[in-house]
Amino acid sequence: MLKTSLTVALLLATTLSARPDTLSSLRGRYLIAPSSRIVFSVAQVGGGGIAGTFSHFSGTFDLHPDDIARSSVTLSLQPASVKTSEPRIGNFLRSSAVFDAVDYPVITFHSTSVRREGDNRAVVEGSLTARGVSHGETFKATLTGRQGRTVSFHVVGDILRSPYGMDVGTPIYSNVAHFDMMLKGERK
Repeated sequence: MLKTSLTVALLLATTLSARPDTLSSLRGRYLIAPSSRIVFSVAQVGGGGIAGTFSHFSGTFDLHPDDIARSSVTLSLQPASVKTSEPRIGNFLRSSAVFDAVDYPVITFHSTSVRREGDNRAVVEGSLTARGVSHGETFKATLTGRQGRTVSFHVVGDILRSPYGMDVGTPIYSNVAHFDMMLKGERK
């Protein structure tokens, strides 16, 4: 469910529409900063739905501007940290009905490929593991900024809940979880 498009966006920094020597300066390993934001939403028939954020996550991305296919991303989310506007919904999401945060305390994403899709955009594909199930997922990342040792990406992606056994409430609630992430990477 964490198509963790997060990791995908980080790899996109190499797609900047800049001179090659400028892109080369982005080469390196970056840690996903705690100031990043990971938001998800699940639509509901008739409007509304569920929206939440993850407050505890970690990860890295390795950027190779001269050969973007060598770039990679890893992301780990702690489902126990999910927050919503209503505590009872947050408790439900952490329960065995959805994330099962007690038995599966970490959701991971490991990229398997990164490819350029424009001057400042990339597509990141990888393996998402949630509730003990791994499945291929795809995220789109857009480089939104860079300053000093920091690079920022906007990452989006849609993940089907059913392959991970998190499809409780369908068809009233969509089987699709939409992820919208603002990921900031700080060079190690």
